[in-house]
Parts: sequence; C-alpha cells; structure tokens
Amino acid sequence: MSARRPRAALAMTPEAAAAVLDADAVAALREVCDLAPGPVLDDFGTERARAVLREVEVLVTGWGCPPLDGVVLAAAPRLRAVVHTAGSVRGHITQACWDRGLEVSSAAAANALPVAEYTVAMILLTGKRVLERARHYRAARQGEAALRVPREVGNYGRTVGILSASLIGRRVIELLRPYDLRVLLHDPYVTAEEAADLGVDLVGIGELFERGDVVSVHTPLLPATRGLVSRDLIDAMRPDAVLVNTARGAVVDQDALTDAVLAGRIRAVLDVTDPEVLPPGHPLWDCDNVLITPHLAGSQGNEWRRLAETAVTELARWAAGAGFAHPVRRDRMGLIA
Repeated sequence: MSARRPRAALAMTPEAAAAVLDADAVAALREVCDLAPGPVLDDFGTERARAVLREVEVLVTGWGCPPLDGVVLAAAPRLRAVVHTAGSVRGHITQACWDRGLEVSSAAAANALPVAEYTVAMILLTGKRVLERARHYRAARQGEAALRVPREVGNYGRTVGILSASLIGRRVIELLRPYDLRVLLHDPYVTAEEAADLGVDLVGIGELFERGDVVSVHTPLLPATRGLVSRDLIDAMRPDAVLVNTARGAVVDQDALTDAVLAGRIRAVLDVTDPEVLPPGHPLWDCDNVLITPHLAGSQGNEWRRLAETAVTELARWAAGAGFAHPVRRDRMGLIA
C-alpha cells in the first residue's frame, strides 16, 4: 500500500531554503508530500501564513523558522509533525509543541558528520604542526631537516580527549578508530560499559585536560555548561596541547584561553568564539598559536544536500506510518544543543 501524501509547508528564511533545498530537493519533497506552493513561511503572523497553517499536517523547518508557540499552533489545528532540515530545534520547538504531542525530527545526525570530519582533520593537522610548519616554510623558502624534527611532532600514540559523547562527539570517536591514537572521554551520562563499547577510556574532566595532547569540545551550550572549560582546566593542560572547539564559544572561558595561547603554553583551533564574530581588535586574531575559522565545520555547500535528503527520508517514513528514524525526544531537550 502506498503512503499517503500529507499536506506540508516550508518554514524557514528564504536564504535557508535556497541554500538547503535546491530544485532536486524540492522535487523530492513533492514526491512524498503535498507541498504548499509559494514562498516559504518566515513570518507566521501574515494572512497567507495563517491560511497555509490551517491546512498543514507537517512543517518542514530550517534555519530562521519562527517559534512554534501556542498562538501559532492554535492557527494550525491539523499540524502533527515537524521535520527540521538542520540540527538544533531549540529556536522554534516550544513547550506548546510538546503539549500538543507533535512528533519532531531533526537532521542533527546528518549535520554531525561534517563537524566530526573537520575535528578529525584538525586533530591530525595539529599533531604534525602543519599550519605552523607551512607558515615557516613560506617565510624561509627552504626545507626542513626532516631527521631533526622534534619527537613530540606527529600523531603516533597521541592522546585525544573528547569532552561529551554527543552526536558529534560519538562520530569523532568513530572516525578516530583507524588511527594509532589513545582516546579518552569525559561525559557524566556515559557508563563504563558504554565507554567500553565506544572503545574509549572514561575519565574525569580534570584527567581529560591533564592527559590530553588534544582536547576536543563537543558539549552543548546549556546553563550548566556555560564556562565549563574553566581557567583551572585550561591551566592544567599539557604544554603545547591543543584545544579544539566546534561546539559553542561560551562553553570555554575565553579570557583564560586567550591568556594561555598568548603565553605560548597551548594551541587552539576555534570554529566558534564568544562572541561570534570576535571584535576586530581581539588578541586572538593575531595569535600564531590559534586557528580561527568562521563557524564552517557544520554542513556547507554540497553538504547541505545531506540535510535535504535526510528530511525527505524522514518525511517519507512518517507519511508511511513508520515513524521518524531521528526523532527529537521531549525528555532529552535539556541535554541537547
């Protein structure tokens, strides 16, 4: 028996829709749902939006979707599900959604892969000190004496600390398995048995920072995790250790990190900062021990196709009565980004 075609609409900014949902993705969506015509919904208060909301069973959301509060839900009496084409749903899924009993899906697992790939690349590049050595090579215009490279350079037997077994943290652990690295994990919600299944050593947060040649931050920003990577933890890091942050800038005490890298004690790879973007005169911009990238680890360019494909697959499953493969659970909202 073929799946029915639920009435659906797109709710996100026009820019997000243009980036993530190309013509092929929109055509694929139309194969599995009756997609409302016309512009995407980026303001639920307009007359057109209210007319669309009266009919929809599913909203396909993306970056910039307005909050689905009680007023919006009252205007959408048939709405039963939300399929999000990005990661976090915190910006638009409200308590009213859970009270209504809406089913919610997210592409967070799909978005985790490019972040994990970026993280692994940076772990390996910093182990070989690629960026610094390339900069020196460009300036000197002559090669190195390869047999005089210090023994601390390289990735063999390096210790990598993973802070949080989030979706991204787990993908990083998975992608690190082929390498000759020792992987530590700190996550208060992971048991010793789960850590053994992941193939990592479960340690306290202090030990993670003391032993890691690299510490990679994958903790969601929550009230309890703001400033979690404290001055004491940063000061405990090994000389020349690397802090990689692809989570949120505010998880790290940025003043403490700035002091440590300016002193030349540690290095850092920051895809996120606090604030984002840093002020033009911030000392991190000119620090040779820091690589700052413009929040690019997550899905970009052709990687947006993976998000769209995930959304189409989720909507097809839901329409067929199979449920979501990547549901967002109400009881997990306090633990996810």
